[in-house]
Amino acid sequence: MDHPPLIVLIGPMGAGKSSIGRQLARQLGCDFVDSDRELEHRTGVDIPVIFEIEGEEGFRRREKAVIEDLSECGDRVLATGGGAILDPDTRRILRHRGVVVYLQTAIEEQLRRTRRDRNRPLLQTADPETRLRQLMAEREPLYRETAHVVVDTGAGGVPQLAKEIIQALEGWKAEHDGS
Repeated sequence: MDHPPLIVLIGPMGAGKSSIGRQLARQLGCDFVDSDRELEHRTGVDIPVIFEIEGEEGFRRREKAVIEDLSECGDRVLATGGGAILDPDTRRILRHRGVVVYLQTAIEEQLRRTRRDRNRPLLQTADPETRLRQLMAEREPLYRETAHVVVDTGAGGVPQLAKEIIQALEGWKAEHDGS
């Protein structure tokens, strides 16, 4: 595939942005970068520590700066954190600099994939399902607004989902080459 210079994966936690993103980059022969991992690397601490010290607002400020920086480079797949789309400037930058793929995932699948993960500060609550539903109600319209392409990650393994994304990107490119 003649892929775009930047492919951005957005979606809720547990959508598979990192695992699918790594596989997608392998299949396309380009680099993969995860904005959350890069933020941890640059700060030298885990995301829960940033939340604890700076709160969600401080984390979002740092996240925005990292994504702005990472999205300047092409020929890569960029996986973002689930809340990256909360910032209007970040949404605009991602749509302008790359092709944005929304990895849509059911709440039940998110719960299954995140149930043992302690590195997700927003899920450290007595009722993770209710929290995921609240987050989805808030974020779903923003994911859709930001995305060029939507792919459901509910069925199929990681290699198959990466192939589906490539096909969706090829379809998107074909639609937009003539415009």
